[in-house]
Amino acid sequence: MAVKKQDGRKSNGGLRKKAGRKSKVEEAGLIERLSVYDDMVQRKLLEMCEEGDMKAITLFYAYRYGRPKETKDITVKAEQPLFEINYDDIVDDIISDDDEAIDR
Repeated sequence: MAVKKQDGRKSNGGLRKKAGRKSKVEEAGLIERLSVYDDMVQRKLLEMCEEGDMKAITLFYAYRYGRPKETKDITVKAEQPLFEINYDDIVDDIISDDDEAIDR
């Protein structure tokens, strides 16, 4: 029996009927049943490509030549420091702290 969660869910993951990847036998059967349509689908795809359908053209090239590798344009214009350190101010602070310590 499924326990109902506070937010109304009955089950949260786990094994379910018809879940997961199809077995190799089922996959092979599906491929065999669909293979009779290969020529018809290829003709229709070619027809759609000739009409200028961009989705059909993209699909054709994706299967014919493979998807192109994704490129990313990474340009660094100038190195940006995470924070600025003014060493003159630090030295002045150290000197003034030392002077105050000596005066005490």
